[in-house]
Amino acid sequence: MYLLHRTTLMGTMILLGVAFSGAAQDRENSRFQREDVNRDGKVSREEFSGPDRVFRQLDKNGDGYVTRREVFQRMGQREKGGRAPIPFFIPPEDVIHVKNVPYGKGGDRPLFLDILQPRDPPDAPMAVIVFIHGGGWRGGDKTVALPKLLPFAQAGYFCATINYRLTDEAIFPAQVYDSKCAIRYLRAHAEKYGIDPARIGVWGASAGGHLAALLGTSGGVKALEGKGGWPEASSRVQAVCDWFGPTDFMRFARTVPENHAGTPRGPLERLLGGPVSGKENLARRASPVTYISGDDPPFLIMHGRQDKTVPFQQSEELHARLTEAGVSAELVLDEKAEHGGPFFRSPETRARVMAFFDKHLRGTG
Repeated sequence: MYLLHRTTLMGTMILLGVAFSGAAQDRENSRFQREDVNRDGKVSREEFSGPDRVFRQLDKNGDGYVTRREVFQRMGQREKGGRAPIPFFIPPEDVIHVKNVPYGKGGDRPLFLDILQPRDPPDAPMAVIVFIHGGGWRGGDKTVALPKLLPFAQAGYFCATINYRLTDEAIFPAQVYDSKCAIRYLRAHAEKYGIDPARIGVWGASAGGHLAALLGTSGGVKALEGKGGWPEASSRVQAVCDWFGPTDFMRFARTVPENHAGTPRGPLERLLGGPVSGKENLARRASPVTYISGDDPPFLIMHGRQDKTVPFQQSEELHARLTEAGVSAELVLDEKAEHGGPFFRSPETRARVMAFFDKHLRGTG
């Protein structure tokens, strides 16, 4: 039994494990108190800092609130079953975390993003970094990016992490519609948030890397804008960091294992709503390489050569095509990295991403 912590210099991402000692209960009580913003003895979804799926798991009676009893019951179940830990994010004092900001509509329902921003913002309008989570377009949640974005908020960036419609709700192009809507929302509300609408960067991993790259190459493509809101604003971005995202779905379908993309339950078929062989036009529409032009923003592309989920050749192709078009693009291939893992969590990688955004969004470095 243990309680696992991952600590940053100025903030903590706490992973609730299976510890159930008195000390662990004391720590969970303390965290519960911080989540219970209005001090009514229970935590609503609006107060809860974790993903929707975790809230539903904790809210056993379905009344829309999580109590201390439900938290400790869940801890006991995890101790017995050995399941993965539950993530909670507690920001440090120098950063403000704004949860579940509605940014538009996906179909008939609202879409939400979280904001991390410095408590004492700079005098000049802030540059923006928007993170798009991965999960095979069928899972994941915006909250997973909060620890990644924390150092950037502390460095004076305005950061947002978004949710978008997953494939159990809608097929492509819903996912890019929603991502572009988030950019338009932020640009339309630049004055409210004290941000610079001309300096918006996007960053994503895996499926989120695909969407980030697609935002970068499809600026001005009206067919991918959607009708989620803020049509008067542009969805163009000024810098893209793509971590191991697929970029050419026709090639992707030919090179990945059959049980990954060639079956009815494969993530690519879920995204397209059917086999690639019958969805070739949609597969091309969904591919970032389709839209590359000389006015695309700078790219930082990072991939592991041992990636068995998304072949690193997908990033090589994107880099080659961008370079041929005259776009500034940097490709970093790590010899040992897989699909995510320690390389992408390292201080060196974080510094590289920071330097990229500093250069292209702030004109420094």
